[in-house]
Amino acid sequence: MNTTASTTYEDVVAAAARIAGAANRTPVLTSRTVDEEFGARVFFKCENLQRMGAFKFRGAYNALSKFTPQQRSRGVVAFSSGNHAQAVALAARLLGMPATIVMPHDAPAAKVAATRGYGGNVVIYDRYTEDREQIGRALADQHGLTLIPPYDHPDVIAGQGTAAKELFEETGPLDAFFVCLGGGGLLAGSALSTRALAPGCKLYGVEPEAGNDGQQSFRAGAIVHIDTPKTIADGAQTQHLGQHTFPIIRRDVDDILTVTDDELVACMRFFAERMKIVVEPTGCLGFAAARRMRAELKGKRVGILVSGGNIDLARLGGFLAG
Repeated sequence: MNTTASTTYEDVVAAAARIAGAANRTPVLTSRTVDEEFGARVFFKCENLQRMGAFKFRGAYNALSKFTPQQRSRGVVAFSSGNHAQAVALAARLLGMPATIVMPHDAPAAKVAATRGYGGNVVIYDRYTEDREQIGRALADQHGLTLIPPYDHPDVIAGQGTAAKELFEETGPLDAFFVCLGGGGLLAGSALSTRALAPGCKLYGVEPEAGNDGQQSFRAGAIVHIDTPKTIADGAQTQHLGQHTFPIIRRDVDDILTVTDDELVACMRFFAERMKIVVEPTGCLGFAAARRMRAELKGKRVGILVSGGNIDLARLGGFLAG
């Protein structure tokens, strides 16, 4: 296993310059209701308002923009449950290259449709019986494509870290920062920015209770592999952290927390009813954990990274009505 971090904050700074003009500088929202509930000052970095609806565009565009002319002519292949799929497809279209995306058969219909709408060639697989990484590598080998994984890649990590960089530039140092955790690209990138810009800030990764491989890995000091978790947070249905993401997380993150699907639904409802924004279940992980810890956060300045807002409207309506 790679035991040393291969990405640095300098890479995040370079990524920020590379994606400027392509990625949105997303807003930081506040809520008087949340501040009163917490007895704290809470800042939401809204990556649900990023291009294609999630932070994933940052890492995808950063990685693809570094391709050589030969790599661009042959194209990119990626595997994803949805947001990385859309991000790679859109980035590839903007940069003028073909994209092949491996997606699970049960991926949200809106994410599959959007990926195809951006020009991606979608290859469907069964996430419970087939290995998406193996399928992606096979396609890369057969067609000379460059594989860009959803999280375990230095250029992806650096791109994702630009969201936290923007947050700290706008808010100044924070006391606590909550970031959702799937494979660790966003958390690892956020950790690099946090330690550079707010070294005293407590940084928490948050994953679904049903899929706590990150928490297990953090406690064990080594990557733990689990079966595909069953959770409404489809963006965090990962089975393990990455060889590039884990060393950064182990070194720079203070703790890994978990929340239930019911807590995610409550947060989705709050975002929709009180803040008038659409947030997918995975995007609610950080808020759900902060809510559970609100007694400890009293009087603090708190950051929450809202990772995305890509959810079928029918599914969202079902959650909100329930």
